[in-house]
Amino acid sequence: MRVISRKILREFCEVHGDACDALYDWYRVATKAEWRNLLDVQTIYAKAEAVGNFTVFNIKGNRYRLIVDILYSTQRIYIKYVLTHAEYDKDKWKDDQYF
Repeated sequence: MRVISRKILREFCEVHGDACDALYDWYRVATKAEWRNLLDVQTIYAKAEAVGNFTVFNIKGNRYRLIVDILYSTQRIYIKYVLTHAEYDKDKWKDDQYF
């Protein structure tokens, strides 16, 4: 999979340093993956779930949420948001109008 954009991960890590290892582990796995559907994703990330048009990953023991748009047909992952659990619960990201 091609992951776009790693910059979002770097920016989040500048503020939440404790998330860096988990986010970069996810990035390394995702860039080597050849996922064809959510079931493929869940073979590695059992708690990944589809929410609307996005796929949501729990990061660092559910402390953070990584929200991505996966285009299986083109093997691309667009990182949309990395949020704290509190930010995630506000649901603004669901309209893709966060911040």
